[in-house]
Amino acid sequence: MTPETPVRRPNPLRWLWYAYGGGLPARHASWVLHDTTCRTWWLRHVLRAIAQIAPFVIAIIVFVPGPLWLRMMCALGGAIMGLIFSISYLHETAEHRLVKAGYPVGTGPATRAERTADKDAAAAERYAARYRRPSGPVDDER
Repeated sequence: MTPETPVRRPNPLRWLWYAYGGGLPARHASWVLHDTTCRTWWLRHVLRAIAQIAPFVIAIIVFVPGPLWLRMMCALGGAIMGLIFSISYLHETAEHRLVKAGYPVGTGPATRAERTADKDAAAAERYAARYRRPSGPVDDER
């Protein structure tokens, strides 16, 4: 895939398939790269996880017998555990999505690093200017 490839978003049904771990057609490969490497890639991952967890939360609240507060607390506890598990595998999941879209292993971290290289270099310069002493002898009162 080249950076000049147009980004084609999947339709809502294909996105739902993608959110549940399904692969997308090759024409959406540039969108998968964008989805897993843009500035908000981690937030997109969390939203996909919420889309995966939501049907179970709704089913617990609607179909499990018992007081509403108990059903809601059970659903909330399960949702929190699901999100913790999902977030703990954030990088691996993004990398797996890229490999399924046809990109080589390591594309995600490399692309994210490339996109933030200028910002990282500027931050390093600010840090060096603020906290590092100039090299060479210090001219103290002699």
